[in-house]
Amino acid sequence: MDPGGASRRSSRSAETWRGHIIQQLKHRDRIQSAMFQDLIRFYTGLLEKTSMTKRLLSRPPAEACARSSLQQLKKTTGELAYKVLELQQQIKIKEHVLQELQTRLQKEGGRLAESSEAKRALRDEVEQVRQKNKTLKAAYDALLQRQREAESKLREEKEKEERVLEDMMHQKKQAAARMNHRNERRSRARQATMEKQLQTAARSKVIIESSSSAPTSRSTSPKPEDQDKSGGRGATRLFRSASASSPRFFSSIREMFEKRRGHSVHSLEEDLLFPVGICLSARVPVRPLQVLEAHEQGINAVRFSFGSDLLATGGTDRVIKLWDVRAGSLTHRATLDGSTEGITCVEFDHMGRRILAASHNKSALLWRLDDSAPKVTLTGHSRKVTAARFTCVPHQVVTGSTDRTVRLWDLNRAACVQQGEVASFCSDLVCSDSSIISGHFDCKIRVWDSRTVSCVQELPSQGRVTSLDLSSDRRQLLSCCRDDCLQLLDLRWTNDRMCFRADGFKCGGDSTKAVISPDGCYLAAGSADGAVYIWNVSTGGLETRLPDRHSSSVTAVSWSLSGEHFVSVDRSRRAVLWSDI
Repeated sequence: MDPGGASRRSSRSAETWRGHIIQQLKHRDRIQSAMFQDLIRFYTGLLEKTSMTKRLLSRPPAEACARSSLQQLKKTTGELAYKVLELQQQIKIKEHVLQELQTRLQKEGGRLAESSEAKRALRDEVEQVRQKNKTLKAAYDALLQRQREAESKLREEKEKEERVLEDMMHQKKQAAARMNHRNERRSRARQATMEKQLQTAARSKVIIESSSSAPTSRSTSPKPEDQDKSGGRGATRLFRSASASSPRFFSSIREMFEKRRGHSVHSLEEDLLFPVGICLSARVPVRPLQVLEAHEQGINAVRFSFGSDLLATGGTDRVIKLWDVRAGSLTHRATLDGSTEGITCVEFDHMGRRILAASHNKSALLWRLDDSAPKVTLTGHSRKVTAARFTCVPHQVVTGSTDRTVRLWDLNRAACVQQGEVASFCSDLVCSDSSIISGHFDCKIRVWDSRTVSCVQELPSQGRVTSLDLSSDRRQLLSCCRDDCLQLLDLRWTNDRMCFRADGFKCGGDSTKAVISPDGCYLAAGSADGAVYIWNVSTGGLETRLPDRHSSSVTAVSWSLSGEHFVSVDRSRRAVLWSDI
């Protein structure tokens, strides 16, 4: 090895190391000079002043001038020293503030990092929510499509149901027509048989001897010897008559007028006319005897039985409740169910053993009072049945509906036997001896022939008819109208009518019921304000007003045929028993 080259390399490395140290020292000097530039400047100025002081002291000036210059210098030196201390204190404060700012900066950096992380998490959540929304939107669109398909199917099913109902009604009409035709043929055949038997009996000759004890014999051509033998007994006479020895003839006549019964819902006692008592004077109600919550929902109808000891109420809770009326109170007796929708009308038969009701489920139902299930259901109307009444003919009822028809039904067959159509909804019905009277929404009252259910007369009304009621003597007809008026019509003279109004009275609905008192002297109806109004027929004015017992519109009222009790019901489930005691 060359010892000279090694020495040169070591010298170069030493120079490099020294240059690096010198550069670092210069860099530190620049940094420290920049940080303490103000201090160095002041310190330099201080040194210059100090050197100037020394020069002044070294000169031989005057003693006074030197002394003052020295004092001035001391003063300036003290100020500079004070300023140096102040600057050092400010530097420390700024260093402390800088340290705090660096600490806050680190904290804010940490918070920024946390916020960035939270932001990323929120973005992920937003993306997940968007995906869920897309999934829910797809599910919603699918459900919407299924709903549309279900609605389309429902419309098709309803149309199919209507077609099936129309077909069923057509078939029932055809069946009823065939049955009527068969019955008519049987009736004609029976009548022809009876006429033949009558003709045969009329052609037969009966010989009755003068002696009361002689036997009677029938002969179509008497023999001569018989005539000669009977010559001594006295004269005989011939006459045309029915033979007393023909029991089949009388049995055939008896069968013509005897009722064939089979599986009927009636009994012989029910077909007999029930003697209804006559009320000489009805009591005007003054105070309530009992207030009770009779149903779970609103009450639409109320009716006393013909014996005045039983009350029936029907409501939107789809049941009929029977109440015993004893000692001025109502006691629950039974509940009749079987209707699938609300009850609109109730009616007792004359014997008080059956009850008929109209329902929103397009049917009328018949119960026996000893059975909670309906005995007969009359179906055929296409809309709700608003009224159902017993006619004066046994085993027949009549119904009215919002399908603009009035139908006559045979309870033995549970079939519609006659039907009348009108141009307006039927709201209520009443039955007289030979006619049916209906009230309608077109402000007309129609009179129908009960045998053919054909409209024979139309009577104008003050407004839309909500209810009808007949007086006990069936001579006067009461109608309640939506124009807040009660109209009393004399059926013997149709032009004789009276209108009854009162301040505060307002008809509360399309089915508000008004009644005539059993003696025909008073009219009663419930108002929308919860009060009951009673008018005097003879004076035409308001007799009394019964307030403060109903919290909602009064829907129906009923007067017992004995005239002793009065009941009102409303839409808030309440029934009130009134009397004058």
